[in-house]
Amino acid sequence: MWNDQQRDAWAPIASEIRSRGALAAIQLAHAGRKASTWSPLKAGRGSVPIADGGWQALAPSPIAYDGYAVPQEMDAAGIGRVVKDFADAARRSVEAGFDVLEVHAAHGYLLHEFLSPLSNQRTDSYGGSLENRARLLLDVIDAVRVAAPTTPVMVRFSATDWAEGGWGVADTATVAAWAAQRGVVFIDISSGGLVAHQQVIAGPGYQVPFAREVRELAGVPVSAVGMITTGAQAEEVLASGAADAVMAAREWLRDPHFALRAATELDVDIDYWPAQYERARLTRTR
Repeated sequence: MWNDQQRDAWAPIASEIRSRGALAAIQLAHAGRKASTWSPLKAGRGSVPIADGGWQALAPSPIAYDGYAVPQEMDAAGIGRVVKDFADAARRSVEAGFDVLEVHAAHGYLLHEFLSPLSNQRTDSYGGSLENRARLLLDVIDAVRVAAPTTPVMVRFSATDWAEGGWGVADTATVAAWAAQRGVVFIDISSGGLVAHQQVIAGPGYQVPFAREVRELAGVPVSAVGMITTGAQAEEVLASGAADAVMAAREWLRDPHFALRAATELDVDIDYWPAQYERARLTRTR
């Protein structure tokens, strides 16, 4: 949300979401060393050369993501600009009508790059200790809270880098608690995305244990994500106390009626089926 034109384009979308009785939330991120990439509609992986319309990516240290160009190490002025940009994006998001803001500090993007010792090898106040590596994220949270003082703020973390010597669950819990002290109301737990050599052990609900551990260690409300594909599975996550909410995205891409299907699985009586879909309405099979 880096200009007013984007704000104005998003406003009717936020309005439509709210008109249906839902809250409109937006995720704010900086891609860091993963920026300047090819359009998903075009073939190509890695960085787009500047000659082809790309730009110089930024990062805490000049360490490239596998297959990407070497990023430029950010100086103090650049860090200050990023903090201001997040604040401006938060302000525009509220002006556009969004009810909730999420700061994205996961999946190998800029804020995650500062958090992890695998990508942050700075020797100034933004590198070294956990407190220093978390400084940019905490600065961003403070700036966003000033720009949007009455809007709930969430933070998304990768709970682990899935790589030796990287960011881990204990780090996540510590920084999540610091974020909560600054007014963050919810922590969204995912994992990975920082390095290409990550060793992810994936399977249904594979990230739920991370959410549970952060919830227990930090004492903050958390959400669980990752290969949660049925209503029963989501209900079990909540009933077991592993998380306070379940987030899903890919299942909605596969099935726009995922919420209706989940409700049917759980025997929840709903009346949200569009009239045109009445004869295709799901029924529980026993």
